[in-house]
Amino acid sequence: MRQHFINNRWAAPNGGDSIPVVDPSTGLIFDALARGNAADIDLAVGAARQAYDQVWSRTSAAERGRLLMRLSQKLQTHQEELAMLEARDCGKPFKQARADAAAIVRYFEFYAGAADKLHGETIPYQTGYTVLTLREPHGVTAHIVPWNYPMQIFGRCVGGALAAGNTCVVKPAEDACLSLLRVAELAAEAGLPDGVLNIVTGYGHEAGDCLVKHADVDHVSFTGSPHVGKLVVCAAAEHHTPVTLELGGKSPQVVFADADLDAMLPVVVNAIVQNAGQTCSAGSRLLIERGIYEAVLERLGQAFSQLRVGSASMDLDCGPLIRKSQQARVAGFLHEASVDGIAVVAQGKLDDGAPAAGFYQVPTLLRDVPPRHRLAQEEVFGPILAAMPFDDEADAIALANGTDFGLVASVWTRDGGRQMRMARAIRSGQVFINNYGAGGGVELPFGGVKASGHGREKGFEALYGFTVLKTIAIKHD
Repeated sequence: MRQHFINNRWAAPNGGDSIPVVDPSTGLIFDALARGNAADIDLAVGAARQAYDQVWSRTSAAERGRLLMRLSQKLQTHQEELAMLEARDCGKPFKQARADAAAIVRYFEFYAGAADKLHGETIPYQTGYTVLTLREPHGVTAHIVPWNYPMQIFGRCVGGALAAGNTCVVKPAEDACLSLLRVAELAAEAGLPDGVLNIVTGYGHEAGDCLVKHADVDHVSFTGSPHVGKLVVCAAAEHHTPVTLELGGKSPQVVFADADLDAMLPVVVNAIVQNAGQTCSAGSRLLIERGIYEAVLERLGQAFSQLRVGSASMDLDCGPLIRKSQQARVAGFLHEASVDGIAVVAQGKLDDGAPAAGFYQVPTLLRDVPPRHRLAQEEVFGPILAAMPFDDEADAIALANGTDFGLVASVWTRDGGRQMRMARAIRSGQVFINNYGAGGGVELPFGGVKASGHGREKGFEALYGFTVLKTIAIKHD
């Protein structure tokens, strides 16, 4: 059984219970995790508090940066090992897992360099006063990390929190913990002091709930569903704990008739099949100008029919979904679409070599999806693309903004004026013009509006979220 990692050492679960670890590619149990409870959380938060009070808050920003750079270098050395852990644990094709391992290296490299560049300001004020601001860490930060991109999301939230001077307690999703437990072990080897980084595994309603309600947690970072996000906010409110939320999306890709279709097509396909569609920023709605609607669907259909699905080790276009229940959920969306007469344009193929008990779902392209249908409104978290036509800019804007979400969007057009009009009109945390995702962009602030959450991670903006601004006014005349 994999134990918790608390105070730079392995810790057995207080209750002695475990959680089975299932390989999504085969449906078979291959390991077990410690099932954390309130006592385990209390131990981890206590270790983080002691580390903050006695060590980390007294460590210079430059030294924090050096330690994070050492961790980045450790992660780079063990990149392939981490990718293999992630692939088996999450079912990702090796190429995706390798990209995730490279991303966590880059996150810690970026935040290592940013640690000593988080500055305050001086403010011109009345004669006889000098006024300045300081950015101070919250203290102990809690991080609820989901199962779809554990290494990447750990890197973007924990990297920023540590660089800003906080100590961390992390509760990964019970479906995907193995890579993060290894990262924590490597952090200790890199020299992070005892208690600076702690990981407690377990279920969200047990360990996760105890963590966000803990009186000694000073900030919570949560990535997950809107429903659970509401529960987290309510739980954290008991102690007035600030929360950063990233809650997913129903992101539109808007394609105008003047778009470069050769450039657009592979990007649109990748934006929905990457990680089997289990991506908060998946481009799951495709809005196409009516004059090119049929032509685009024909070309997209050809691309979808060539997609192949299989186990992580087969390294195809898509791996399995994370668990059996997620497979059933996605199948339920498709069943509802069939009952409602929504047509399938094309589907990928399950490779003959894929294990029969794996949690697979072939990529599916649907057409003429009504804008108010569940498939156009709710996050499916599977490789399902919903296409619909639009008539003009106003129609495209209304459709793009016509959900409760607002995380990511893209606009495909050569018209410079239209690019800016659309970018300004779409309510979204990120808008990409003639691209989607900008290759991940560690440096680019990420977060949403509306039901997609609030606060920002990634880039320098994340450091501001992991600090509290203090104003000091000195009267000297």
